[in-house]
Amino acid sequence: MFDWLRRKTASTPTPEIKKSGGFFTTEQDLRIGQSVLWAHVQSSTFQRTAADFAASGVGMDANDMADSVKQVYALRQQNMPAAQVGWYASQSFMGYQLCALIAQHWLVDKACGMPAKDAIRNGYTVTVNNGTGIDTEVMDAIRKEDKRFRMNHHMRELVRMGRVFGIRIAMFIVQSTDPEYYAKPFNPDGVTPGSYKGIRQIDPYWTIPELNSTAVTDPTSLHFYEPTYWRINGKPIHHSHLIIFRTGEVPDVLKPTYHYGGVSVPQKIFERVYASERTANEAPLLALSKRSTVVHMEVEQAIANPAKFEQRMATWAHYRDNHGIKVAGPEEKIEQFDTALADLDAVIMTQYQLVAAAANVPATKLFGTSPKGFNATGEFEESSYHEELESIQAHDLTPLLDRHHLLIIRSEIAPRFAITPFETTVSWNPLDSMTTKEHAEVNKLKAEAGAVLVQSGAIDGIDERRRITQDPDSGYTGIEEAMPDELDNTDDDGA
Repeated sequence: MFDWLRRKTASTPTPEIKKSGGFFTTEQDLRIGQSVLWAHVQSSTFQRTAADFAASGVGMDANDMADSVKQVYALRQQNMPAAQVGWYASQSFMGYQLCALIAQHWLVDKACGMPAKDAIRNGYTVTVNNGTGIDTEVMDAIRKEDKRFRMNHHMRELVRMGRVFGIRIAMFIVQSTDPEYYAKPFNPDGVTPGSYKGIRQIDPYWTIPELNSTAVTDPTSLHFYEPTYWRINGKPIHHSHLIIFRTGEVPDVLKPTYHYGGVSVPQKIFERVYASERTANEAPLLALSKRSTVVHMEVEQAIANPAKFEQRMATWAHYRDNHGIKVAGPEEKIEQFDTALADLDAVIMTQYQLVAAAANVPATKLFGTSPKGFNATGEFEESSYHEELESIQAHDLTPLLDRHHLLIIRSEIAPRFAITPFETTVSWNPLDSMTTKEHAEVNKLKAEAGAVLVQSGAIDGIDERRRITQDPDSGYTGIEEAMPDELDNTDDDGA
């Protein structure tokens, strides 16, 4: 069948092929352009002091680009190759538009949004712990206002979009008669009845950070290198009116580069996501091409008659799989090589697990796969993830709720019930979802603890009744509280 491709007895000498030597980043500067540019931008910053900036009237982000190219060695000196400097420098701030573009990917979106949803899934409880007596209907009104102002949505978006951009700004909209309300530091007394309208979260590319002279030049200032104002829609907004979420603080020297934000999740995982997706895409290609056939022939003849060669190859491909018959001449030599796919799934999952590690989300949670490794139960990953969620609740979501409750009490609750404004405390519910049986067991333990406290005289029945009416899991939420006078009259009649 392939006589025309049969090898000749006298073969043409094969030309010598020069082998290309391998290289590492320690030997070749793979990103010399980026490393030199980054050195230009950063070296003058490292070599100048705060006094120099104060004297010139500019911040540390005002770099001189006219320095020599040799300044790259000021960073790496003699113990770090320029290629490695460039590799690390290339993973710096990528811009908010690029962060938003990368966040469209399903895996990046999941890594950014999953912690936000899990942190607020089981909700929170609003209490008053400063000794002020607050009626149940007042607390119910606060919970209704939380729903009306869509606090779950705002908390979720604060964390999700904050992880996308590295920073998220929540602005509390208050209609004040003072035209300089937002330019001045926040004053709770400036909140009048009905003035609080809600929360507006703003993407960072609509804002411009502005620092006063102290924040730029005085490292001993409490707000050194922290924007004093954020200019939004052309108006300066004092930072005390805003709740700012950052995924991770960067050193002062890098704050101007990041526009005073943090390191975004897309920046952390973009390279790993690309590698994992490329690895996963290789699986179907390998499955289709795992059997490679080699036919020994005279390559010169195939090149001399390419049309006939392509026709012969198409015929061979038609009979290539196991459903056809392979036909060869008596002197033709054919070899088949199979690619082993035994460990391909492990290679793919390893790449995806690196994505989960960089995003601080367990792979068992991010992908829904069975836990593997030394701890086959996944308990360590779950506990570590819960610690991450608790940090988000304590450091990022609680300040948002505290400011919202302060404003809603002064704007809506206190005028409606004719009471003095009071302070609330947010207590987050456990992250683990309990079953019905576990809820019943917890309620039983609470009831037993309440009975012991009543018998010891630490509290009375009214306090215990108030507790169960305010406990959303007690089964008695919302019932009317018994008044002390009613209990006294009942006791007198019984006597």
